[in-house]
Amino acid sequence: MKRTRYLLAASLACIVAGSGTYLHLMQSPQLQDVAAPVEQKMASNDVAQAPSTVQAKKESESQAQPQTQIQTATQAGKPSQETAAPSAAAAPPPVKPRVENLIASRDAPRAPPATASRAPMQWAPSEMYALRGRNDQMHARSPSALLLSQVEVFRDQRERVPAMSEPVGHDKFANAPENAFKVARDAPVSTFSIDVDTASYAFVRAQLNRNVLPPAASVRTEELINYFPYAYEAPASASEPFRANVAVFPNPWAEGRKLIRIGVKGYALQQTSRPRANLVFLIDTSGSMAPQNRLPLVKQSLAMLVTQLKPEDRIAIVTYAGNAGTALDPTSVSEKAKILATIDRLEAGGSTAGAEGIRQAYALAEQNFDASGVNRVILATDGDFNVGITNKDELKGFVERQREKGIFLSVLGVGAGNYNDALARTLAQNGNGVAAYIDTINEARKVLVEEASSTLFPIGKDVKIQVEFNPATVAEYRLIGYETRLLNRDDFSNDKVDAGDVGSGQTVTALYDIVPVGGPRVVDNLRYGAQAPASDSPSPAEYAFVKIRYKLPRSDQSVLVSTPVDRASEHGRFEDAPLDARFATSVAAFGEILRGGKHTGRFGYDDVLRIASAARGDDPYGYRSEFLQLVRAAKTASAMQPLRP
Repeated sequence: MKRTRYLLAASLACIVAGSGTYLHLMQSPQLQDVAAPVEQKMASNDVAQAPSTVQAKKESESQAQPQTQIQTATQAGKPSQETAAPSAAAAPPPVKPRVENLIASRDAPRAPPATASRAPMQWAPSEMYALRGRNDQMHARSPSALLLSQVEVFRDQRERVPAMSEPVGHDKFANAPENAFKVARDAPVSTFSIDVDTASYAFVRAQLNRNVLPPAASVRTEELINYFPYAYEAPASASEPFRANVAVFPNPWAEGRKLIRIGVKGYALQQTSRPRANLVFLIDTSGSMAPQNRLPLVKQSLAMLVTQLKPEDRIAIVTYAGNAGTALDPTSVSEKAKILATIDRLEAGGSTAGAEGIRQAYALAEQNFDASGVNRVILATDGDFNVGITNKDELKGFVERQREKGIFLSVLGVGAGNYNDALARTLAQNGNGVAAYIDTINEARKVLVEEASSTLFPIGKDVKIQVEFNPATVAEYRLIGYETRLLNRDDFSNDKVDAGDVGSGQTVTALYDIVPVGGPRVVDNLRYGAQAPASDSPSPAEYAFVKIRYKLPRSDQSVLVSTPVDRASEHGRFEDAPLDARFATSVAAFGEILRGGKHTGRFGYDDVLRIASAARGDDPYGYRSEFLQLVRAAKTASAMQPLRP
């Protein structure tokens, strides 16, 4: 009994002494400078972890058990320290738990490859004794020596951090020069494909959150506008899934010009009536996906999507890194724990055999094709395809052929510095899907939870808009954005020409900047061309005529709906225009300014803030409030991110 008390007292004294030394040494600025970055990095790792499941937790515990036994073995000859734990709890904390975890993780073995099933770790006796010897030597040191050895770990980890930082300046974007003004009498018809992608807005936000202005090529104004939901009047039934909402009002950045807003609202499917989903997650697990805002964020995002699906939906998972493989055969969502555990086990490493992964993903989707459901491949990647088929046109052709079979493709982009936006958009556009950019967990929640129905379940495909302007009332016009979605005039009636898709409940907005007859012309008159006759009589009632063509999801024949843009939809003052129209105008102006402000004149960020603040309206998810913060950030952002050595 006396021996036991003696050991308890001695152990407690050692703990107190070690804690005091730790506190004394950590007051040193040099040691704080070394430790702080590592602790911050570890804290960020804790935040970015994917949601755990019951099955994943059991597997993790089974892996941790041998390691716990080994660590216990290093404490041989010191049983009193564990026995004294209740008494020691009252003493100051010895070493922060994150520091202890870091030291343990450094000596622990590496995890097995992502695609392999994890088995409990097996230790050879020689490895066990070697590890025990290292730990015994560390425990034999004085508290000061122990802390200095920990500082060496800090320094080692800090030196590794830059290797995990993202590259700079290798992003690839698909964009085109801004649309120019056209003379209505010479070219009265404007035709384009609907676009519901939002990747550009999220990328712009990610750059501004880094205090850097986004590259002009990354700014697609229509994607900024369509990032936000708008309260347009909804259609009555799924058989007529679209309704156009039009408005005319003064242009706030150009006196004498006007804006025409065309808003399209899609029919919202009820949860009980939506079709079954046959989904294949195609996940990039290459080495470039290692940073926390890439694969770890993808894992969290897809785990959230799984929670939104019905038990009768099915999911398969294909990964690619060096070579492609099936991580999960098609599985009913009723086995949610199994799906989530597979996602949780994914790890990054290797090169990127993206083309082979796409082939395998489509093969799985085709094997389990649901003729009455939605069949879709969801690709999650930074777009850095560097092995296999890298030709964009060849990949595009493959995706187009699969689209004709009824298997669609959506793309979730992540990362920055080597983000291949051009490839992501090409694949999504030709795969009848959306291209989204996931920069935060909140964006993942927006795309895959709050807007899951519109992301996954189309109500109309090959949706095209054609606007014919009335030369008697409109002298010139310019479509704001949609530069990569322009179509020829005869493409509008050609059902073989591919166009954009609209999902359940989705809204699409387009803005035209027009110069009314008699207004300040942008394009000079021709010396020898025919001039528009001057008219002293009142102008006709219509500014333009809007036509929309679409196909129902299981039809190959388009349907036409049309609506006039007349004086009845005009508002004399900008302040009297619909609230949603004014907010969309502020977003359009922001995008135009980020692209150089060629058509916005002296209109600046403060003007954008003034309009957006007054038109914020109902904002249940805070998207519009966040937009105001981004505009403020743009006012002080750097022109370019500095290159790292």
